[in-house]
Amino acid sequence: MIDINDRALIKKAIDKINKLAEKIDKLKIMHVCGSHEHTICKYGIRDVLPENITVVPGPGCPVCVTTQKEIDTAIYLADNGYVITTLGDMYRVPGSEKSLMEKQSEGCDVRIVYSISEAVKMAKKERDKKFVFVAIGFETTAPTTGAELIGLKDKDVDNFFILNCHRQTPPVMEFLLNEGVYLDAFICPGHVSTITGLKPYYSLCEKYKAPMVVAGFEPIDVLMAIIMILRQVVNGEAKVENEYIRAVKPEGNVLAQKIINEVFESIDVPWRGFPVVKNGGFGLREEYKRFDIYEHEDIPEIKEKIPKGCICDKILRGEKLPTDCPLFGKVCTPLNPVGSCMVSDEGTCRIFYKYRRI
Repeated sequence: MIDINDRALIKKAIDKINKLAEKIDKLKIMHVCGSHEHTICKYGIRDVLPENITVVPGPGCPVCVTTQKEIDTAIYLADNGYVITTLGDMYRVPGSEKSLMEKQSEGCDVRIVYSISEAVKMAKKERDKKFVFVAIGFETTAPTTGAELIGLKDKDVDNFFILNCHRQTPPVMEFLLNEGVYLDAFICPGHVSTITGLKPYYSLCEKYKAPMVVAGFEPIDVLMAIIMILRQVVNGEAKVENEYIRAVKPEGNVLAQKIINEVFESIDVPWRGFPVVKNGGFGLREEYKRFDIYEHEDIPEIKEKIPKGCICDKILRGEKLPTDCPLFGKVCTPLNPVGSCMVSDEGTCRIFYKYRRI
């Protein structure tokens, strides 16, 4: 069995990258996973890459891409008597004026939960209160929301709703290839791909002639993904490959896909830092819309107020790094986040703050 953290193996991979890079002019690779950025920063992978090979972070953090308007909507609902249940990271993300954490300190009923099932249990126990679960995340968390709603479909539970902020990853990858910054290739997200499999990447790869490699999260995984991309470029190829074969099956998780397809349909939605992304979100199908808070509340139009100087939008699009932001590490810190990218452990700014401040 190969030791994936073997130093000799890692050195051999770095040498291979340098050798392949000699045959390439310039190459810009994007990943769309906070865990990949964590590995890249923690182990200094960018520091060992040749100058002509660039790896940039993209919109891989579900907390980061949730729009300010969605956070303000949760705050509006909290102000209007709803019990807001949310995962820990969302609790601290700033809206246009305040965060859910600040609203809790003012007396609103905001509760941190570890899963949607915990929120459902609260709603069943406290039937005199109306509960909203802030449902965020990509293809990895949408099945858990879907499974819970399937279980509630025929139950007499009329005090539980979701603020649906789920998004799907391949459409934003297409947006970046078609309208975003110039990119040559993608390191595809490992966690998402355990659910989706490889199929969603085939048409993108063919259409844009962009090499795509699904990667795991150890340093050797990322280095191997880069090697596989460079080999494709040197050979004049563009195909979808799977480096993360120990976890990702070509067909993905069929049961999870079935749950997603049962509950959700693709819809056009804005991402933070992006305009509307075609098919970029998961909307509830008609038979599950009774759980959608927008079906029960006439929520007023909320205009976003992006803080002056914050460049989270450019960081999420791969145009800038956190160290390019005038607020980074000064005004904006994990204890006082100005932008969403500084809050979650998967946020690029938070990761840079931890590993690359100096």
